[in-house]
Amino acid sequence: QVQFVESGGGLVQPGGSLRLSCVASGITFRTNNMAWYRQAPGKQREFVSAITSSSNTNYADSVKGRFTISRDNAKKTVYLQMNSLKPEDTAVYFCTTPGIGSWGQGTQVTVSS
Repeated sequence: QVQFVESGGGLVQPGGSLRLSCVASGITFRTNNMAWYRQAPGKQREFVSAITSSSNTNYADSVKGRFTISRDNAKKTVYLQMNSLKPEDTAVYFCTTPGIGSWGQGTQVTVSS
């Protein structure tokens, strides 16, 4: 059974930082690409960042230069370091393996003063 468990969200002021974590199970983690998505209230889920099995990365334009994705294959964990946070980054953040069709419960990120 595929499972993704996200954590690390919270309330942060604009300009602040958070580090999200996602532990995966039920997949051969080291051979899978991983991705972060987010969904803001009233909006569709959108792509944030992805990392391949060989650690190549890509980012949505809206987060490029502020967010960094990484992975630890030994811990079956993917991370999202988020710096210089903006109110428009407020959303529930999810991780997944692209194309697998399974999602975790997400972790809430709120950027507000």
